[in-house]
Amino acid sequence: MMSLWRLITGVCRVPCSGGSSGFIKTLSTSSFAHKSIVLGAKESIAAIVGSQNVSSAEAVREQHNHDESYHIPVSSPDLVVWPRTTEEVSHVVQICRDHQAPIIPFGTGTGLEGGVLAPPGSVCIDLTKMDEILDLHTEDFDVTVQPGVTRLALNHHLKDHGMWFPIDPGADASLGGMAATGASGTNAVQYGTMKENVLNLEVVLPDGSILHTAGKGSRPRKSSAGYNLTSLFVGSEGTLGIITKATLKIYGMPEMMMSAVCCFDTVSAAVDSVTQVLQCGVPIARIEFLDENSVDATNKFSDLNNKLAPTLFLEFHGSEASIKSQIETVGDIVAMNGGSNFEWATKMEDRNKLWKARHDIWYASLAVRPGCKGLSTDVCVPISHMPRVILETIDDLKRMGFIYAIVGHVGDGNFHCVLLLDKDNDDDFKKAKEFTSILGRRAISAGGTCTGEHGIGLGKKDLLTEEIGDVGIHVMKQIKHTIDPLNIMNPGKVL
Repeated sequence: MMSLWRLITGVCRVPCSGGSSGFIKTLSTSSFAHKSIVLGAKESIAAIVGSQNVSSAEAVREQHNHDESYHIPVSSPDLVVWPRTTEEVSHVVQICRDHQAPIIPFGTGTGLEGGVLAPPGSVCIDLTKMDEILDLHTEDFDVTVQPGVTRLALNHHLKDHGMWFPIDPGADASLGGMAATGASGTNAVQYGTMKENVLNLEVVLPDGSILHTAGKGSRPRKSSAGYNLTSLFVGSEGTLGIITKATLKIYGMPEMMMSAVCCFDTVSAAVDSVTQVLQCGVPIARIEFLDENSVDATNKFSDLNNKLAPTLFLEFHGSEASIKSQIETVGDIVAMNGGSNFEWATKMEDRNKLWKARHDIWYASLAVRPGCKGLSTDVCVPISHMPRVILETIDDLKRMGFIYAIVGHVGDGNFHCVLLLDKDNDDDFKKAKEFTSILGRRAISAGGTCTGEHGIGLGKKDLLTEEIGDVGIHVMKQIKHTIDPLNIMNPGKVL
């Protein structure tokens, strides 16, 4: 397993000693703090957070050594800590810095790129007990939350105020984790991603100092004040600091919501329809693609009865008049491409069932091959290139013999291939690594990205270099080295 781990992820990295260039050299994980050093910090940490909020129990450590990705953990964190306040996080980070112990921020563990896998001698800071909604300003359409608040918990709270937060990755992820990975979801085509919806962050830096990326208490809708520190930390995947508060944009609930399903004879016809809808400027809220394998999986897992064919799930938001106009335009485009009539889900319970099925597609796909390990790709390409890229990708999947499903937030050019791998077959993983590299390079060559919403984590560092270029990677390394010179903050991820 160790050789497979190194094949997929590469080994951990720490900064060079001397100089401020930020260049990074490769060392084995044995260069990190020894377990005895970390355990020696346990008493100091317990004095900060309480003994009930620190654990070195094997079962607890194993619960925190993985996410939902295909990456195989080779170690567990030596300590797991549950802080409850920003000040506690700050003090724990200072202790870790003094011991040069790697720090792994942890939310709900639903990531798909190995972002929480821990090197030996590390301390996992679990933020799930920091789950308070702190400030709600409905008149200004913003809310401030602690990082452990999940998206469903926030929307449950906002519902009574006629508001909602639309960013919706498939899992009920924590909002701190969503900010850290630059998460997205089915509503991104109309509402954007986390990067467009975070107004301010409170971050504990690797030396324990506390940063407010837009100024303490600040929550303007726009700003030209200096460098955009908020965007620097959104998508940084815990490598620059630990998010302890997030101020987010929220939205009024639409006057009406209507969801529909339609199917097509071919993948090309379905994807072409999406492209044409967007080119016509239709302000559609959601437009999701499922291939017939995805449809089959969701039918079985979520008790649906959709035709086994390339399918679009759609949702329209707005006034009655605007939705009527949207439906007419989209209906004409679908018909022109040979699509079926819309099957409507107008009742709230029917819409919720439809979109829950879409959000559960990761688990629905895994259920197709019990005991398998899932791998989800995450490329995003310009809309005009999407039909070609998807069709070429399907050819590769069939040629390489994968059991797979394809699903995508195709309204913004983002789609996922879910590969179902034999967890005991190293050749399966090698072949999957080859496929992800081919797909990532295809997306990059089309003017896209190797990750639209999952992040770089462990597995896409080489693709990031190809996408950003040597100069871009050099600048990123300089930023990392300046903020985290000891490389204790989620080391080995992204760079």
